Amino acid sequence: MFDPHAEQPLLRPFVTAEDALAVARTSYSLDGSVKELGSNQDRNFLLTTSGPQYLLKFDNDAFSTSELEAQNDALLHLSAAGISGPTPIRDNTGAWISSATVNGRIVRVRLLSFVQGESLVSDGHFFPSIISRLGGLAGRVAASLSLAPVPLLERDLQWDMRNAMTVIEAYAPSIADEPRRTAVLAKAREAWPLVTAHNLPVQMIHGDITDDNVVGLRDTLGRVRPETVIDWGDLSAGWRVAELAVTLSCIMHHNRGHPLDAMPAVAAFDKEVKLTDAELAALWPLVVLRGAVVVASGAHQLALEPDNTYVAERVAHEWHIFDTSAQLDFKIAHAAVRAVTRRPDEPAPKPKSQLLDTDVEIEYVRLDSTSPHLHRGVFLAQDAEERVIAEVVRSGKVPAFAYSEPRLTRTTTPGFDAPETTPLFFAARVPPGTQLRAPFSGQLKAGQGEVSLLGAFGRIIFGGVTGTSGAIAAGKTIGRADGDVTVQWLRPGTASAPAFVDAAALPAWQRLTFDPAPLLGMSPANWLSDVEEERMRRDDVTPSAAERYYELPPGIERGWREVLYDTAGRGYLDMVNNVAGVGHGHPRMADAVAQQLLTLNTNNRFLYSSLAEYVERLRDLAPDPSLSAVLLVNSGSEAVELALKLALAHTGRRDVVVLREGYHGWTAASDAVSTSAFDNPTALGNRPAHVHVAEAVNLYRNPKSAEEYAAGVKELLTTLDSAGTPAGAFISEPVFGNGGGVVYPAGYLKQVYAAVRASGGLCIADEVQVGLGRLGHHAWGVHEQGVVPDIVAVAKALGNAYPLGAVYTTPAIAASLAREGMFFSSAGGATASGVAGLAVLDIMRDEGLQANAAAVGDFLAERFEELMRRHPVIGCVHGMGLYQGVELVRDRESKEPAASETAWVCERMLDYGVIIQPTSERQNVLKIKPPLTLTREHADVFVSALDAVLGELEQRMRGREE
Repeated sequence: MFDPHAEQPLLRPFVTAEDALAVARTSYSLDGSVKELGSNQDRNFLLTTSGPQYLLKFDNDAFSTSELEAQNDALLHLSAAGISGPTPIRDNTGAWISSATVNGRIVRVRLLSFVQGESLVSDGHFFPSIISRLGGLAGRVAASLSLAPVPLLERDLQWDMRNAMTVIEAYAPSIADEPRRTAVLAKAREAWPLVTAHNLPVQMIHGDITDDNVVGLRDTLGRVRPETVIDWGDLSAGWRVAELAVTLSCIMHHNRGHPLDAMPAVAAFDKEVKLTDAELAALWPLVVLRGAVVVASGAHQLALEPDNTYVAERVAHEWHIFDTSAQLDFKIAHAAVRAVTRRPDEPAPKPKSQLLDTDVEIEYVRLDSTSPHLHRGVFLAQDAEERVIAEVVRSGKVPAFAYSEPRLTRTTTPGFDAPETTPLFFAARVPPGTQLRAPFSGQLKAGQGEVSLLGAFGRIIFGGVTGTSGAIAAGKTIGRADGDVTVQWLRPGTASAPAFVDAAALPAWQRLTFDPAPLLGMSPANWLSDVEEERMRRDDVTPSAAERYYELPPGIERGWREVLYDTAGRGYLDMVNNVAGVGHGHPRMADAVAQQLLTLNTNNRFLYSSLAEYVERLRDLAPDPSLSAVLLVNSGSEAVELALKLALAHTGRRDVVVLREGYHGWTAASDAVSTSAFDNPTALGNRPAHVHVAEAVNLYRNPKSAEEYAAGVKELLTTLDSAGTPAGAFISEPVFGNGGGVVYPAGYLKQVYAAVRASGGLCIADEVQVGLGRLGHHAWGVHEQGVVPDIVAVAKALGNAYPLGAVYTTPAIAASLAREGMFFSSAGGATASGVAGLAVLDIMRDEGLQANAAAVGDFLAERFEELMRRHPVIGCVHGMGLYQGVELVRDRESKEPAASETAWVCERMLDYGVIIQPTSERQNVLKIKPPLTLTREHADVFVSALDAVLGELEQRMRGREE
């Protein structure tokens, strides 16, 4: 047993870099350069030769040779099993462990292959996939070590969790802060009996599979993917479950304040090593004990070595390990562990009697994100639930609300903290004076406004019921209710439970409570969504080419204005959905379309008034009166396709000039003129011969004048003329959408349009993304440049996600199409499409959405300027109105795109309740194009979240540099 009083200080061997290089030469015939790496107890050096890199390890004298031999044997075993790790290398004499003389003292040294990659230690927040991979790696190591031909090595180590309480008691006095010292000792003394009550399996374990000792390569989000376990100095016999507990502990300081974030690691470890029930029960107490050990040991080590900067720098995050793990109640943690590992629990006992009279008809009333009762933003009203109840009461039925159904009525403003929306009780509104009968025999206990029934079945709490205390038989009257009744059923051993919990805590609390529905003769709610199951279903039915947002997308089932709501009732600011220009769930549009669908929906070859009315309204809004011919289509891609067809029909020329980084659609013709590498990495290399690419216009990336940029297009036009293939059209977005809202220099399009027309071509403006008021200060993007195109394609904003687009052109150009034959689009201009389009135009006019885009856009621009002053990762802000782009760079001087960092920001912003995505062919611009309903308040929420996440990002970037 470890004896801290007999312990010799684990002072590291005194070996300098020069000493290490000399040993490398004499013992291994290797030369190069060395760099010391951090360690609590050994001296580790990175040896870089003209070939491979190695780890030169000088082991502490406190460890026996047999211990070092066991480490080598374990590493060789794991290597043979295909598990990545450092591999021991023999010295010049053939020995695995070499001896050398340094400063007159014999030291033991080992050479191991150096594992390429970075550790997870500076990676900041861990996403679920990383946590899962970390747990799975720890599980594979544990499973392999259980089969390793290595004797069970018992070592008296302070890191052996079997010695945890001894270490904590001995070293806690080194914690100078008395309240903290007291808290550590109290929590450790609470945890220790919960561990020692079980007979836990013992095997060889690594003992320190943490963020320090796991390395890997970075993925597309810039995250280190856990691949290899290094630093085997703590290899020893130990509790098998301690291997997982130690790994979980390191997650605590990355995901501070969110201990349940560690659960994916538990599930992944358990898939590799099936843990016993005893191990599951002991797991979280061991995590807390590990936190207590590291803070006590760190304080003790720092007292021994005040100049050990490696130990000093770790103090803060070690306290986060303890604080985060200790905040989770042991019962809740155990329930969460059993839930994530899918261990069965005792089923609810069947009631002996029904709670309510059988002639009472009860009807579930849904309050989830798909509830038909919550349309039109009703869920945001303070009396939302009362309104829903009133609807059902009028029908003569008793309205009931399900246990564990997330209530959208309890959602909150989008932010970092998930709302507690899910009830752990059943609720109903019964007629006044309704008698409630005991479902079991037991003991009644009356309280203020409630009555509890206690027995072997647990504890059932009836809220809104008056009654008395005493013994009661099943079927006898508990008391009377005068309206709202709540029923919460606690499992045996659960003393109390909250009324509502958030999505992360729900699985645990479902293991500590029962669904009371059977007490009322009802079935549990069967409509509740399972997000994990829905993700797998989506993957199964959707081909890999179909793009989706996020690694683990939330289940979005409702939208209202600029907020999307998931199945747990959490709101997310929608900062990317320019398709929903007038906002999600707009009742005015929904009513108009619904009425039309009930009346007629057919194609535009028939005569009906909505078609002419809609086209008249569009003509009134045309970018210029000359563009009086309007053709309706079903999408932006079809609008661009038609625009190109019009140009070809009018000029007879097939060749088209486009700008690099432009995106125009996915159909054959629109994709042919798209050059954005963001959407198609091979875009530039596989353009058809008739498509000619001019330089992208970007004043941040390539500061030039409008004249200089336009000169490139003119030169290209001249070349085409000389080759006998003059351009029939020039197409561009008036503001680079996929470039991140990049605005052209003043006068650029004027010069280009003049040159194109002088060459006999037509000018096409792709306004699909920015047209119809999104820029705020301009109704159309071409107005910002002061030009009039010959053809304009527009779509997204027109239909608010309804299949609707349009092409503006002159009557003469439109007539050219008629000479080729008839034009027709099934959905474009269909009866319901026209009505949808009219509703959108009415909403934009009546709600002043273009003016809102200008005002809120200006506010965002001001806030972004503030962020730029504090966050060097922001290189530039593009755009205007509610189409802006925040460009992230690794260095402002070089402007190196921060692509992986931008992807990380987008993924992390989801945790803050914000949906945002990257754009530009460098994939380093945050595209900001929300519904035009975005309020100043929500814009402030977005910027505050971005501020926090950029702070996290820059901390990660600094950690990587160090």
